[in-house]
Amino acid sequence: MSQLAALDAADPLAPARARFALPPGVVYLDGNSLGPLPAALPERLAHTLAHEWGKGLIRSWNDAGWIDLPVTLGAAIAPIVGAEPDSVVACDSVSLNLFKLASAALAMRAGRTTVLMEASDFPTDAYVMQGLAGLAGVTLKRVPRAELVAALDDDVALMLLTHAHYVSAQLHDMAAMSEAAHQAGALTLWDLSHSAGALVVNLDADGADFAVGCGYKFLNGGPGAPAFAYLARRHWEAAQPALTGWMGHARPFDFAADYAPAAGARRLLTGTPPILAMRALEAGVATFDGIDLAQAEAKSRQLVQLFAAGAATLPGVRVDASPQGRHGAHVIIRHAAARRVMTALIARGVIGDMRPPDAMRFGFPALTTRFADVGLALTAIEQVLASGEWQDERFAPKGVVS
Repeated sequence: MSQLAALDAADPLAPARARFALPPGVVYLDGNSLGPLPAALPERLAHTLAHEWGKGLIRSWNDAGWIDLPVTLGAAIAPIVGAEPDSVVACDSVSLNLFKLASAALAMRAGRTTVLMEASDFPTDAYVMQGLAGLAGVTLKRVPRAELVAALDDDVALMLLTHAHYVSAQLHDMAAMSEAAHQAGALTLWDLSHSAGALVVNLDADGADFAVGCGYKFLNGGPGAPAFAYLARRHWEAAQPALTGWMGHARPFDFAADYAPAAGARRLLTGTPPILAMRALEAGVATFDGIDLAQAEAKSRQLVQLFAAGAATLPGVRVDASPQGRHGAHVIIRHAAARRVMTALIARGVIGDMRPPDAMRFGFPALTTRFADVGLALTAIEQVLASGEWQDERFAPKGVVS
């Protein structure tokens, strides 16, 4: 414990924890599924409700900048993912943004009939691609990670990859994979849901074509927060998503009969933005002001490694092998009664999540996690396992532990 206390005392990111309203007595290791509440958000949202909406009424679309929030918020997210401001917009959900960008990619690679994915990537990404494939008359091909480059033949229009794997936390080399796709004549679409805000991401420098990301995980935008979408500058004119809408029109208030796409990533917008949700995401993104993401990634990696090393000594626990070098800000440990054990841990105030049949996932975002939390979590797991309390009927599966 003294080692962990010393690490906290020397941590340059420790002051960032005060940017969040974390409940006392809780070790929150589930920021990879839902980031905690930004401390500034209640007052900011109250102002939006009472003043912008309550007093400004419809005038706030202009006076409070509501109409431009998808673009201004996208510009605030851009440096977090290594993109120029006009290449990112905040809008819709990850699923909708995947559909929009993948449909644009298919149109840009007419004649090619394959979308390539890693077989074990997050299922929703595959569900969206399956639906799009049926509409577009193309094939979704899913292969193991080691076979992706070899599968890049002259029929692949798009390679969709999750940057940080939602289970293993393995990272793809974005620059290398983008280059391999481009050499084969294909485009790349990156899902940043488990890396944006946790890791260094360089979309522009690494040659990504398109990307999507989640607002409610490491970006701390609240439950169901809007997502974001990235469109590389070189594709601003060519990319024509199949899903278009009023807010993506070049001149939405001309009310023209026919669609004309806006410039840049703004063409990815569809309907009216959800302003209250946008304000919440705005507060979440603001928690990264002045944060060195290289420092944040290094801290998360150290937290993960310390936790994994400690968990490996516990009886009945198996730690998923952490990849060498860079990896995501979460780790999986396995136990035959994972759901019961996690439920017992949550009752003790140590909150992670579980995935059937035996995985317990713990996230270690650098802005909110202390090194002391590693020790507290390991102690709680050890006590739950040693006491056998997880076998108590009150910890029997009852719905979802997430």
